Amino acid sequence: MDVVVVGSGIAGLTAALHASEAGHAVTVVTKGALGDGCTGLAQGGVAGIYGTGDSATQHAADTMTAGAGLSEAAAVDVLVRSAGERIAELITRGVAFDRSPTGELLLGREAAHSHARIVHTGGDATGAAIAHALVAAVRRSRITVREHAFLLDLIVQDGIVRAIRSLTAGAESELSADAVILATGGAGHLYAHTTNPAGATGDGIAAALRAGAAVADLEFVQFHPTILAEGPAFLVSEAVRGEGATLLDADGRRFVFDSHPDGELAPRDVVSRAIARQAAVQGSAVRLDATMLGATTLARRFPTIDRVTRERGFDWAAQPIPVTPAAHYLMGGVVTDLDGRSTVPGLYAVGEVARTGVHGANRLASNSLLEGAVFGARAAAALDSPWPHRPHAAGQTSPFDSSASHSVAGRPDAGPTPFHRAALQQLMWDEVGLLRSDEGLGRALDALRRWSAMPRDPQTVPDHEDANLLLLATATASAALARTDSVGAHFRDPLASPVLETV
Repeated sequence: MDVVVVGSGIAGLTAALHASEAGHAVTVVTKGALGDGCTGLAQGGVAGIYGTGDSATQHAADTMTAGAGLSEAAAVDVLVRSAGERIAELITRGVAFDRSPTGELLLGREAAHSHARIVHTGGDATGAAIAHALVAAVRRSRITVREHAFLLDLIVQDGIVRAIRSLTAGAESELSADAVILATGGAGHLYAHTTNPAGATGDGIAAALRAGAAVADLEFVQFHPTILAEGPAFLVSEAVRGEGATLLDADGRRFVFDSHPDGELAPRDVVSRAIARQAAVQGSAVRLDATMLGATTLARRFPTIDRVTRERGFDWAAQPIPVTPAAHYLMGGVVTDLDGRSTVPGLYAVGEVARTGVHGANRLASNSLLEGAVFGARAAAALDSPWPHRPHAAGQTSPFDSSASHSVAGRPDAGPTPFHRAALQQLMWDEVGLLRSDEGLGRALDALRRWSAMPRDPQTVPDHEDANLLLLATATASAALARTDSVGAHFRDPLASPVLETV
């Protein structure tokens, strides 16, 4: 079978390696260089090693709680029951997780986890180690790699995905396949402030939408609570708070307890909103205080963060550092079953591009790398199985109509505004961000609808990225307006006026 994997993070490379090892002819098509993307930036680790008093059952319960009750039990069960095998595979492929002097895996704890169960590498360099190991394995394999190839579209014939169309160095080409596995990641660059690398422009979800695939839960966008508030966006791992760091307001008070009894270790959506509100009240960034951990521990456990904070003029061992939220992860995406199958035959989706049902309304920390490994392997294993008539997935949507009007009664229609990416990103940050309102979502959709109606003829990769962002922004805002209740990362606040300019 000819298999095309689009994307080269942990989900895509795991799928590619498993498919190749099963005897399939595999081609990996990646937008940048092999291994580029979010995987290499991940700091925290991979959840799924259970010590005394912990279990897969408890990991599942924590995942469901963080997901605000919207995670699907069957998908969560697959995730946690497969964790040990997938982590063992990463070790076999050369990932040297941190160990004690006696050889035991060192386990970290992050927010909303009831136990320390997260393996990590180099303190806070887990993603980079995983990416390095998987890229090396692909380079040693029979897998064909096409780098710097931008996914333009999926080619559907007789209702089945048969090929992809891509753009490389200005030239378009087609690549036929018996199966296409999307592993293109998320869409952090929908927003003015994000932890995601520049390539996270929602290309896979947009292509799937145009191909008629169902998507769901796009309204659930996770904002990571602690991004260094000065200089380019740099994530300060949740594991820092797991080790005991606290969040302080301008008076030195641990304010997150006002929002949740778990304080700094509450689910990410809760902590992010608490930070946003406090920053707005005091007119300045809140502070992350890790001084109690000491310089030696900070440098050993979090060497990357330690280096970057010092490069930016902060001695975080001696003083709290300013932090603020930024767009981080998309819980929704292409609807799949438990083997990565979408609603369009021939098309699979794994990793952040997919909506597996695991994350519900809010992802539990360090479940993302695990999800990529687990479902990447499952999709590859399912390649030889008959395609079911329809994948089972609750809450799926119909293909999205970007031309529909979403006007809110009583609001005057504004005149046309020229489209440019920065304007879209600021609009999404202001109106479809941490705190949302009916009026704000309506304003966003009106602007997005006007931009969508403007003629465009994309030629370059940035042009196509802009078209994808516009399509996905409209779908995201539409989904947010349709969900009138507040749940997880989707928070409807009639008084919403976030806005964090300290990033």
